[in-house]
Amino acid sequence: MEGLKILSLMSISLTLAIFGFGCKETQSPELRATNDLYFNLQVGKVSIQTEIAILPEERQKGLMYRDRLKYGEGMFFIFENAAPQRFWMKNTRIPLDIGYFSPEGILLEIHAAKPFNLSGVPSRSKKVQFVLELNQGDFRKMGIRIGDRIQLREVAKMIVRRGLIPEDYGLTGEDSFSR
Repeated sequence: MEGLKILSLMSISLTLAIFGFGCKETQSPELRATNDLYFNLQVGKVSIQTEIAILPEERQKGLMYRDRLKYGEGMFFIFENAAPQRFWMKNTRIPLDIGYFSPEGILLEIHAAKPFNLSGVPSRSKKVQFVLELNQGDFRKMGIRIGDRIQLREVAKMIVRRGLIPEDYGLTGEDSFSR
């Protein structure tokens, strides 16, 4: 009889362990990080679903190895400091437009980039802190123009959602939470 009780308790414990832990709603840090790569970015009056590239390895990979990018989607790069930028198209199969933004969030210039071109697409501006890549022609099709702005407060919120500090990217805490 005692053996039956022990066997029964072990069976119940095993069942609880399997179902209790199996049903727990948790995400691995890797999955959470992936979910926090995508953000809605407002450029002027246009809303774009962007994948954020903020860590050095994300910025280095960019849109490499992708076969397509949907209309209204792009990749948004955030740099720690404003500086001249040069984007190349190594292993990038998609023809892109590259928009360079000032530290104030103003779109300064747009350049076309050809797939697999290793010569790079340099910015003319010396102070570029943000870069947006869209399908070639999408800036024009969506009505995004030189001088349009991104909201720095929204960029700061993106950085916070990624678990990073806006001040490390030249943005103040005010940018994160003011309305």
